[in-house]
Amino acid sequence: MPTTVKEMVAAANAAVPRIGADEAQALHAKGGAVFIDLREPAEIAASGKVPGALAIPRGLLEFRVDPDSPARDPALGKPVVITYCASGGRAALAGKLMQDLGYTDVRNLGGFKDWVDGGGTVEKG
Repeated sequence: MPTTVKEMVAAANAAVPRIGADEAQALHAKGGAVFIDLREPAEIAASGKVPGALAIPRGLLEFRVDPDSPARDPALGKPVVITYCASGGRAALAGKLMQDLGYTDVRNLGGFKDWVDGGGTVEKG
């Protein structure tokens, strides 16, 4: 039986811990986490991103995070990875994929709006 996107997101949400803006901001302040913004470039240009977040559109994620890929970003060596997107679906799927690739501490912030509404600073440009 085929799997639906809704089922895939639900399974990813069950596997990847969801965190709130307060916890995400505390991890950001400590510097021990890397944030990955999974939105498309136009989405980021319109609203900004978490300061220092890696901008990796969901469609390129596998190539940029695979530990054996020459395109892997060195910032992914931090112990905690926090994913986010516009509403949380892409972030959940990305977190599950990263767990499948061997990342052990992946968390889902959900949507960028959650960061902003929680008082998080925004990097523009």
